[in-house]
Amino acid sequence: MLKVTNLSKVYEEKTVVDNITFEAVDNRIYGFLGPNGAGKSTTMNMITGYISPTKGEITVDEYSMLKNPIAAKKSIGYLPEFPPLYPDMTVYEYLDFACGIKGFKKKKDRAEEIERIMALTDIVDVEDYLLKALSKGYKQRVGLAMALIGNPKNIILDEPSSGLDPKQIVDIRNLIKKLGKDHTVIVSTHILSEAEALCDEIIIISDGKLVALNTSEDLLYKYNQTQEIELVLKGNSSRAESFIKNISDVDDYKLISEDTDSCRILVTSKKDCDIREELSLACQKSGYTILELNVKSMSLEDVYLMLTRKVEE
Repeated sequence: MLKVTNLSKVYEEKTVVDNITFEAVDNRIYGFLGPNGAGKSTTMNMITGYISPTKGEITVDEYSMLKNPIAAKKSIGYLPEFPPLYPDMTVYEYLDFACGIKGFKKKKDRAEEIERIMALTDIVDVEDYLLKALSKGYKQRVGLAMALIGNPKNIILDEPSSGLDPKQIVDIRNLIKKLGKDHTVIVSTHILSEAEALCDEIIIISDGKLVALNTSEDLLYKYNQTQEIELVLKGNSSRAESFIKNISDVDDYKLISEDTDSCRILVTSKKDCDIREELSLACQKSGYTILELNVKSMSLEDVYLMLTRKVEE
C-alpha cells in the first residue's frame, strides 16, 4: 500500500503540488490524470523519492520515504516517461547492470531475475540487441523490466504508452493489467479512454490540487446530474412540446432542428429519472412515430474537463 498525506511542493513562491492526500491499496490500478503542468510528474517524483516534498508524508508499505528512504524505495518500481537507458548496452547487459544496483550480488541470482523479468515483459527475443537499436515500444518494455527488478509491490508508471503505435499500446495495457493482479499500480496518462478501460480508480489533480479520487463509474454517476434524450420524431413539432412538458420528470425541452418530414428534440430529465418508457408511450398517444431515441450522458472526458476547468477558473 502507498499512502500520501498532505503532500506539497513549493518552488520559490510557486506551489506546484498543494496539500494532496490519497491512498493506493494493494492489487489495484490507479489512473493519475491531470492537465499539463497540474503537478502529476512532480507528485510521482516525490512518491518515488526522486525529489523531496516541501511538506507532507509518503508511506510505502509502512516505511516512511522521509525517515527510511532505502526501505521505502525497495518497495517501488518506477518507469519515467523517458526511461534512463544506456544506448550502447545490450538489453541483457543493461538489466544485469540494473540488478547489480538493486542489490543482486550473485551472478546466478541476477541471471534468474533477468530471465524472470524478460519473460514477464516479453523481451527475451531482443536480449542481445543494443538498446539504441530498439523501437520505442521495446524501449518502454525494457524500462518497465528495469522497474520490476526485485518484484517491488508498488509500480509507478509515467505515461507508459506515450509514443507507441496501437498494437504496442494494447500490449502495454495487457501487461499493466497483469501487473495489477499482484501489485499496486499508479499510471499517469493523458488518454482518458485508456484510464477508463484499464484502471480500478481514477485520481484527478489540477493546478496542484486533488479534485477527484473514485472509480470511473462512481464519478460518472456523481456528475451525471441529468439524463439527456435526443428524440427524432416523424412529422413537425407542433404537438410535441405540449405532451413532452406534461411528463412530470422532464426538466427541459429544446427543439434542435426541423424539416418537412421530421423534427429533432433534446429532452432533459431530472437526475436518476429514466423517462424513456413514459416518453415513448406519450409519443405514440400523440400520433408520433419515433425514428430515433438516443440517451446522451456525460463521459469520463466530460467529467475530467468539468473538474479541471473549475480549479483553473
